[in-house]
Amino acid sequence: MSVSFTSAGERRVAILTIDNPPVNALSFAYSASLIEELASVQGDTGCSAVVITGANETFSAGADINDFLTRPPAGFVSVRDVVSALDATERIAVAAIDGAAFGGGLEVALACDVRIATARSTFALPEVRLGLLPGAGGTQRLPRLIGAQQALEFSLRGRTHDAKRCLELGIIDRIVDGDPVAAALELLERGELTKRRVSEMTAALGVDLPAQALPFVVASAHKLLPPEPRGGRAAHAIVDAIAASIELPFDEGLAREARLFEELARSSESAALRHIFFAERRLTDVDGLAGVAPKQLQRIGVLGAGTMGSGIALAFAQSGYTVTVVDPDDPAIERARRTVMETLAYQVRKGRLDRRVAWEMGRSITFASDIGSLSKSDLVVEAIVERLDAKLEAFRAIDAVVSSGAILATNTSTLDVDELAAEVQQPERFVGMHFFVPANVMPLLEIVRGARTSPETIATAFDVAKRLRKKGVLSANAFGFIGNRMVFDYVSEAASLAERGATVERIDRAMTDFGFAMGPFAMSDLSGLDVAWHIAQSGRLPSKPSTVLQRLIEAGRLGQKSLAGYYRYDPQIGHGRAPLEDPYVDELFAREAKSTGIERVDMSDDEIRTRLLSALAQRGSALLKDGVALRAGDIDMTYVYGYGFPPYRGGPMWYAGVGVADSEKGDG
Repeated sequence: MSVSFTSAGERRVAILTIDNPPVNALSFAYSASLIEELASVQGDTGCSAVVITGANETFSAGADINDFLTRPPAGFVSVRDVVSALDATERIAVAAIDGAAFGGGLEVALACDVRIATARSTFALPEVRLGLLPGAGGTQRLPRLIGAQQALEFSLRGRTHDAKRCLELGIIDRIVDGDPVAAALELLERGELTKRRVSEMTAALGVDLPAQALPFVVASAHKLLPPEPRGGRAAHAIVDAIAASIELPFDEGLAREARLFEELARSSESAALRHIFFAERRLTDVDGLAGVAPKQLQRIGVLGAGTMGSGIALAFAQSGYTVTVVDPDDPAIERARRTVMETLAYQVRKGRLDRRVAWEMGRSITFASDIGSLSKSDLVVEAIVERLDAKLEAFRAIDAVVSSGAILATNTSTLDVDELAAEVQQPERFVGMHFFVPANVMPLLEIVRGARTSPETIATAFDVAKRLRKKGVLSANAFGFIGNRMVFDYVSEAASLAERGATVERIDRAMTDFGFAMGPFAMSDLSGLDVAWHIAQSGRLPSKPSTVLQRLIEAGRLGQKSLAGYYRYDPQIGHGRAPLEDPYVDELFAREAKSTGIERVDMSDDEIRTRLLSALAQRGSALLKDGVALRAGDIDMTYVYGYGFPPYRGGPMWYAGVGVADSEKGDG
């Protein structure tokens, strides 16, 4: 931080600039320097106002999460101390915001009397996403400023809001053009800014809600949140802390907030979420990519107009790319066109998308049956049937029409990327880009590096993932890559458990109780049992699948698509997507066990979970050893964002303690 002095009319004004690149993080060490600068301002008797701003086109992204990885040193100084010192100053305090004011950065601004910001500024209290609550007075000041109801919504969602929305809420006082510091000085000179401490205000529930309604509002809020054991611990603590802003005097509310924060900071849930936070930031830390610039892409080609191709086209269109979808089957093209327009119309109806924006997205996608339409594409993503012969033929055709600078990508989930790359003239521009269904929604993108894939191609794939707002995880070329290779062991272990006596429904329930969105059998039904059978028939799996899978395929039970798989599905119940227990399948597993001499035993839910999670961790360890995955954190990112592993449990490797010290996991 740096401090300088200037004049605003007859006022002597201190300008305090938060300057801790790259995002002005408020670490313990940096907070100590802030305290010293605030003390120097307080000691300047001629100074009547202080303007706090940020360098690096950012106000402050908040506390430094790295500080949570070790025990704080004795006598450490945190954002909480900075905010307290700012609140205690006798000077008029103005936050002049340009850029992000997140977490502790926003809490610093809330301790000021006035907050002015540029139109490009953004605001958030994202702590809930790390299993924490705003711990520097945010739960006590925000309700006093905008009411408890609005403060709850702002804090519980953890979303980023623009300046216009924050002006409407009352979080900031003005939006200004140009330099916010110059605007602050001008307002001070005109005498338009006065001392108005948020800590001295009285918190209210919200518009037209009396204080007597607090117990009802608090109880209702708790009921709407996930249970504490299912990742809701931080959210429930936020509700309690904001309730304290109404129930208690300011200082006592701060004390309760601090106690709740410390409990959360030591919890296993927060440790797991912080692990995911850091794992995401390490995804692009790949040897050989330093200083490699990605190719700039604009025109995207998609070969294949099925469910995956349509989703991929939407994903690119939503991120501002121009897309051409090619499929030689005219009915498939028409279905894809209809799917795209219906999806965009649905988002408009739900208020998620402006009608004009949706129209422009729809117009940015062109459909064609001639592969020559891909000739001007900067990137072509193949998304056809998962058959080697079909994909080899497709890439021969693509390579014949695109320019020599175009990148070629396959969406295969299991096939050999190098074998496909051998069909093109420049294999260094060939890469695997494995999307997940629905491709326009699911946040994971597996980036598969072939033996000859160039660093520039990998850098470009990571850049595409970023523009698509997806988590790009690098995998080496291996059967199933990271995610599906582990899923095969997971599903195989589930079948083994069913043969040993656990019902399909109980196995799935054990995993949904753990936090998965669905269990292994419901997941298999969703993806299609015929897909699993096709992979099993490839001969690349180390073990044979249960004969129960074969029996189901022979009976025409392909999963949700045929209204029967491991479960039954009724079109009248949950739109045909709600799994209904079917004793027939459990009987199949019982007969399989009898025919192979497997002893059926009672087992606990804990045993079911332990065996399934161990199957994931053991295969993950093998992938690390073989170099398929770079880091345990990459595997965890794959499972959290691609397979529904509960993020508050950190991913399969974190949960198993692979690649992490016990001291990092929190006290639970």
